[in-house]
Parts: sequence; C-alpha cells; structure tokens
Amino acid sequence: MQAHKPAPATGFSNANYEPGNQVPYGHPQYAPGTYQGVAGMGSYGFQVQAMGVPAGLGVPPIHNQPIVKEGTIWMPIPPPLPNCPPGLEYLTQIDQILIHQQIELLEILTGFETNNKYEIKNTLGQRVYFAAEDTDCCTRNCCGPSRPFTIRIIDNLGHEVITLQRPLRCSSCCFPCCLQELEVQAPPGTPVGYVVQNWHPCLPKFTIQDEKRMDILKIIGPCVVCSCCDDIHFEVKSVDETSTVGRISKQWTGFLKEAFTDADNFGITFPMDLNVKMKAVMIGACFLIDFMFFEHAGDNQQRTGVWQ
Repeated sequence: MQAHKPAPATGFSNANYEPGNQVPYGHPQYAPGTYQGVAGMGSYGFQVQAMGVPAGLGVPPIHNQPIVKEGTIWMPIPPPLPNCPPGLEYLTQIDQILIHQQIELLEILTGFETNNKYEIKNTLGQRVYFAAEDTDCCTRNCCGPSRPFTIRIIDNLGHEVITLQRPLRCSSCCFPCCLQELEVQAPPGTPVGYVVQNWHPCLPKFTIQDEKRMDILKIIGPCVVCSCCDDIHFEVKSVDETSTVGRISKQWTGFLKEAFTDADNFGITFPMDLNVKMKAVMIGACFLIDFMFFEHAGDNQQRTGVWQ
C-alpha cells in the first residue's frame, strides 16, 4: 500500500519534493563533505555543506564547472527548465543566498550618493548574479534612502534576468495609505511578484505576493531595527504567520564598516522547493529592506523602526 503524500503548500511547485532532501528530484545528489570555507566570506550563521563524495568512492564526472571571469568565480550555468523564467534556473539549485553590497570610495570620501552595486553569491562563494541600481543623480541625492529605484540583476552571460522597481512611497506607520511596494519582473517587463508593506504601529511587516496579487508569504522584522555586534533577522513565515519557512538577515560587518559606510551584507534562506519566482521576490524584499532601514540618510543616520 503506497503511503499518502501531501500536496505541496502554496508557492511550492515541486510535488516530488520530500522533507529531508537537499535538492529536488531530478538534480544530482551529493554526500556531505567537509566545508573548508571561502576566503572573505566571513561568518554568516548558515550551515554549509560542500559537494563532496565519501572516501573510497570514485569522483563523478563534472559536467558544469564554475566559470571564472576577470578573477570572479561564477556559479555554473544550469540547463534550461520548463516553466522557469530564463535566468532563474540558478535558484532551483540553492536554498541560501548571500548579498554583498560593494563599497563605493567616492561615496565615503565625499558623501555624494552613488548607485548601489551588489554581488549575489551562493554559499560556496560563487557569484550567481550581479545587481546594479539605475537611478539618476538628482533622485539619489534629493530623496536619499526613500528614493524610487530600478535595480537590474544580470547573470554571468550579461543578460538582465530580474528587474526590481520601487515607486516613490511613504514608509512611516503614520501614513498607512501609501506604504512601500516593490515589483519584481523576470524577465524584465514580466511581473512575477510583489513585496507589499503592511501597516503596523511597531513592527516592519511585509507580504510577498505572486503575479496575481495572491498572498504567498509574510515577512516580520524586529520592533527596533538596530543592533550592535549582532545580526538583525527578518523572519519569513507562512501566510497565517504560524510557521517560519525562511529568513532575511542583515549581517553585522564590524564597527568601522558600519560607522563609515552603508555597504551591507545580507543572508537569505528559503526552502529548496519554493517556486523560483517567489525566491526572486524574496531577493527583491531584501533590497527593499536594505533601502528602508540600513541605507544611511544625508545626516549619516539610519532608521531604527517603522515609526520614524
């Protein structure tokens, strides 16, 4: 008698996924090896497993090796998948993402706000995407962290695979009619989901929606979005907020970097079998959270809560 297999939850498209699997069916399975770490990665609080094989067994042939471009190691290009927007195939193979904002020397020396740039990596230190803000000079320096923006995310072939668009909105709990929203497009011009801020007097709360504006996940942050020598966590929960399915974490980067730059590091975890479109929307949510709470204003101060 065949055991009953429950239907996948909302936003989890792979019916063959079973708890305990590290990758969906159809992808190669690897035994855990010893993770030696990646230079410059720091501590991110994630458990990382290297893709090794048990001692005594032959090493399987490598079909997709990492790509090295100008000294940067890129994640191998995965094969195209049906019903997957082009360029999002990378996300089917990972359940953790690291986002590093690049330090802009001109911004440090002059205080002149420049376009933000980010590296998006997997836990092996391989670059998955590169993200760059595309906002004009006047908007950046007049509107500061509240500015509307377009962020273009490209893959290792130079193709723009994800576009994030944030309109000019308010973010204070004092103005509940015009709260923050971000649209995620993949490919550019095709909306796949939205991040919508929900009104709450104390907590930063957001809803992740699909392209039809159906609620898929919730994000709940701490009351005080400020910490010294510790990470700040935004929990990703089910729609009814009863179970935690992921996390967006702002990493503590040290006194000097925190004090003199607004270059932040983030970690994102999500279920392996989560729909790739929703994984892309979670990446968009991370960028929105960065701008709302961790991007320094003209007075070099950052917000500590939704009441500001």
